[in-house]
Amino acid sequence: MTTPRATYRLQFHAGFGFKDATAVAPYLARLGVSHVYASPYLKARPGSTHGYDITDHLALNPELGSEADFDAMVAAFKAHGLGQILDFVPNHMGVGGADNPLWLDVLEWGPQSDHAGWFDIDWDPDRRYLKDKLLVPFLGDQYGVELKGGKLQVKFDEQDGSLAVWAYDNHKLPICPLQYDIVLGHDDPELDRLSDFFSDLAQWRPQMAERAAALKSDLARTAGENPAARAALDASIAALNADWRALDALIQQQSWRIAYFGVAGDDINYRRFFNINDLAGIRMELPAVFRHAHGLILPMIEDGTIDGLRIDHIDGLLDPKAYIEDLRRATDRPFYLVIEKILAAHEALREDWKVEGTTGYDFTNLVLGVLVNPGAEAAFTATYHEFTGLRTPFARIVYDCKIRIMENEMASELNALGRDAGRVARQNPMTADFTKTVLQRAIKQIVACFPVYRTYIEFESDSDSADKRDLDWAITQARRYDPALDPSVFRFLHDLLSGRLTAHPKSGFNRTSVLRLAMKLQQYSGPVMAKGLEDTAFYRYNRFVALNEVGGEPERFGLSAGAFHKANTQRARNWPHAMLGTSTHDTKRGEDTRARLAVLADIPDEWARQVQTWSRLLRARRGDVEGNAPPDRNDEYLLYQLLVGSWPVEMLAGTNADGLRAYGERIKATLEKSMREGKLHSNWSSPDTAYEDAMQSFARDALDPNRDSFLAAFLPFVQKVARLGVENSLVQAVLKLTVPGMPDLYQGSEMWDLSLVDPDNRRPVDYEVRRRALDAIEPALAERGAATLAELRDDWADGRIKLAVTTLLLRLRAEHAALFADGGYEPIAVAGERSEQALGFVRSHEDSRLAVLVSRYPGLRDAEPGWEGSSATLPDGEWVDLFSQRRYASGDVPLADLFALLPVAVLVRS
Repeated sequence: MTTPRATYRLQFHAGFGFKDATAVAPYLARLGVSHVYASPYLKARPGSTHGYDITDHLALNPELGSEADFDAMVAAFKAHGLGQILDFVPNHMGVGGADNPLWLDVLEWGPQSDHAGWFDIDWDPDRRYLKDKLLVPFLGDQYGVELKGGKLQVKFDEQDGSLAVWAYDNHKLPICPLQYDIVLGHDDPELDRLSDFFSDLAQWRPQMAERAAALKSDLARTAGENPAARAALDASIAALNADWRALDALIQQQSWRIAYFGVAGDDINYRRFFNINDLAGIRMELPAVFRHAHGLILPMIEDGTIDGLRIDHIDGLLDPKAYIEDLRRATDRPFYLVIEKILAAHEALREDWKVEGTTGYDFTNLVLGVLVNPGAEAAFTATYHEFTGLRTPFARIVYDCKIRIMENEMASELNALGRDAGRVARQNPMTADFTKTVLQRAIKQIVACFPVYRTYIEFESDSDSADKRDLDWAITQARRYDPALDPSVFRFLHDLLSGRLTAHPKSGFNRTSVLRLAMKLQQYSGPVMAKGLEDTAFYRYNRFVALNEVGGEPERFGLSAGAFHKANTQRARNWPHAMLGTSTHDTKRGEDTRARLAVLADIPDEWARQVQTWSRLLRARRGDVEGNAPPDRNDEYLLYQLLVGSWPVEMLAGTNADGLRAYGERIKATLEKSMREGKLHSNWSSPDTAYEDAMQSFARDALDPNRDSFLAAFLPFVQKVARLGVENSLVQAVLKLTVPGMPDLYQGSEMWDLSLVDPDNRRPVDYEVRRRALDAIEPALAERGAATLAELRDDWADGRIKLAVTTLLLRLRAEHAALFADGGYEPIAVAGERSEQALGFVRSHEDSRLAVLVSRYPGLRDAEPGWEGSSATLPDGEWVDLFSQRRYASGDVPLADLFALLPVAVLVRS
């Protein structure tokens, strides 16, 4: 297996395709990474900015370039010594539009489609009007309104002879060929003949689709060669489109039901990616689906085009472990495999999963935690409470948000689980009185109280001890939230969800139906957690938004050095090649935004004074001295943190109108998303424009260059925080590149990444600036390394200091590949009055050894400079610092010496 030394994530889209990636290959090789980590590049919906909405697993995305362009990119990567890791999406496909042939086939033929079982569709839901129909919730207004308004139109495809209803000229809804006679009519002799043939299709089972394809070709030929027939067909279609009642009658006979997008929350009958209607879940557990979905990428692994896969949203699959095993069996060539899996603080990745590890959200929060001063928690919390007036515990906010998701956007899935639980209960007289309503109510409470994204009961085995621990917790909490429910209901569900219900023969229950329900509920609990926690609670609880990160736990304020060392020791032992990330396309804030915000925990009292001053200035300008007008104080508090964390370095010394205008657009987009995701004052389906306008107006006032009292007060503070944040950023970069694991660099983050939530974190990267910077610093580092680093440190605003540290460490990883891939991990003892402000560790493999020392809490030393005689104890040997080139003997070394040049030291034993 080719294990990457380090990866570089590239986001492919129409604006950055295969030719663009080819052009940056030389730069990436010089930077020092071993592999490109590519976002999905299989065929996706037109205009996709991310590639996660795949429509065809057997084709490359044409918007990224041709097959020749792709081959040239692969060749360029190999020529420069770069391998490739591909981000792959097994959970869902992009639907809607007119681009997914599998989905269109299901719409056309309904349950009789060869692909009807490929998507996770409930063809027999409680909503009887949807029996044998698929809900298609893509309308922007109610069905009747759009129908009568002419937004639904029948169209004829003269290329393949098919008929479809089109919504907004965008969403194709195929008409079943069994009803073509309604459109073709009988006035024209040729159309009359074809109408009869189409009406006879039922006699062609099971070759209906094949026969229909031949008849469509006949229809296309007839329409193209017979002007009279074409005129009759056009007239019939025009008459249908002019008579909305007749069109409705035709639509009612189809295997799809087009609807307003808001209907999905109550009536959706296919599994989605979270609550996104145009991302439909597929059943990867079916061998035919697995073979089709991997038909292009497995040959790429076999022929060496790609060396590994990153699996997106593995928790969405029915049986993640079985999928991983299927992947491993599907190719003879060993390959690198990591999974997108969010772990709770107490949760460990399953040791029997044949993967290298996760994609690194756990490390993102681990490295941030060690930069946040836990001693500031009380002061920080008090400031938040006093400024906002909010005191609801975070755990309660999460519970409320998960309940809200289940009662709204994901109510239909909950309804189906309640129905299926009722069916299982009725299999046994002892539980036959548990009604759907009661069971659904209990399931809602259990899912709301789950402390993890999901459990992992399988068809072949019961839940393990970790699953039982989390299930016990959830049910205990659920009973407290709803004590009116009979305890026997919770006992039944506990036994069902743990597999105990059918653990013994003659249980009175069907084992397959019990386990299938338990596994379906596991697929539900993950999206509810994601939408309730990451996409709602994280936008409500603004105590310290640096901690509100994917995979994070905002109530955990800071991390001890001991906890940091324990996590790294466990990774070295169990998952030494797990991916380590600090920025991704999904992180709520860029890595340097978080690192800068972490400084606030060093200066909590000063932060408290500043926000009060800023608020008085901005609200007085608006005539709101009492602070009661919108926006509310919680959203205001968020704004100040966003500004401090992401303030552009080019505007630290002074602002300009164009810069403020461009930055204001970024803040505007972030605030809009924050308000709508939080779902308190606004939301995506029905935005409260009055409140949003008030919030946006408040932000514009803050950034108004003509009324600069706020900026005059703000800039001195953010200048200080940004300067100190540089230390945290360098520490974060060094830790990612030296602790056990395989580091990933998100595109552009080798220099400052002060981004906000997407789409801000997917802005174009200026690779020419980075090439030129690398061109300049390479010879300078070679000739006068320490002096060059000192100059870059002093001129930190341009980001070259981060680039220099990054490339030096990437090259060190190449020189000592075995040490970084398989080396052990041991903490270094740090002693003295300031010992809590530093930490260190040793990596060792055979005769190679590396010692890493980093400082933390720069705000504390800014207030009280110096290290007060604190020291670190180096193991036996002679050591040379990669950055300063200073030499050290074993024993106690003053931290003041180690950190004289940079807040980091990487010592190689000579």
